[in-house]
Amino acid sequence: MKARIKFRKNGVMKFIGHLDIMRYFQKAIRRAEIPIAFTSGYSPHMIMSFANPLGVGLTSDGEYFDIELTEPIASRDAVKRLNAQMVDGMEIVSFVQIPDDKKSKGMSIVAGADYLSSVKNGSLPEDLAEKLEAFYAQNEICVVKKTKKSEKEVDIRPMIYKLECRDGKIYMRVAAGSVQNLKPELVTEAFVRYLGMDAEEVTFTHHRLETFAESENTEGKMILVPLDALGTEIV
Repeated sequence: MKARIKFRKNGVMKFIGHLDIMRYFQKAIRRAEIPIAFTSGYSPHMIMSFANPLGVGLTSDGEYFDIELTEPIASRDAVKRLNAQMVDGMEIVSFVQIPDDKKSKGMSIVAGADYLSSVKNGSLPEDLAEKLEAFYAQNEICVVKKTKKSEKEVDIRPMIYKLECRDGKIYMRVAAGSVQNLKPELVTEAFVRYLGMDAEEVTFTHHRLETFAESENTEGKMILVPLDALGTEIV
């Protein structure tokens, strides 16, 4: 039996890296007495996997990880037990059962994420909404993506699904996951350069609102849905 856990990560916890977050949840699960399954062998470890882990310095309302259970536990009870172990900045949002097949594994099905980007240093024009609309209307938005070994120019426009102004902040929905993955800072840097400014003049903080998977709707069309929407509550 597999379960998907959604959590929020805010405050000082944004400075904690992925490996430490994983260790943190291992301790929390143990203390909360969640019936998690372990691998077999000489050095057994908890069966858990994170979906598109957040980078250091970013906050989120839509983080997920999957675990395997040895026996059922009610969703409401699991959320209550886990939240009793959370520190400030961490909160369990949902705990749902997901299909046991490998196709449902969190990381493999992630297809998108949305973010809210706020100015940290510098300022943006008063007509931000109009400028964003014109920027998004371009056929191509080319940026230089850096890897450990090289740099290459990439058109990120097809990976931006939505882009708009919300209360003076930049909202975006972008590709995420193992097939295509667009970091929000690449979008904001490209936008600042589009405005004719140096990318270092205006910096942002990025908050992930949700993580999505593709799912077929009643009309047979593929749409993006939150990862926990693919699960069912355990009663």
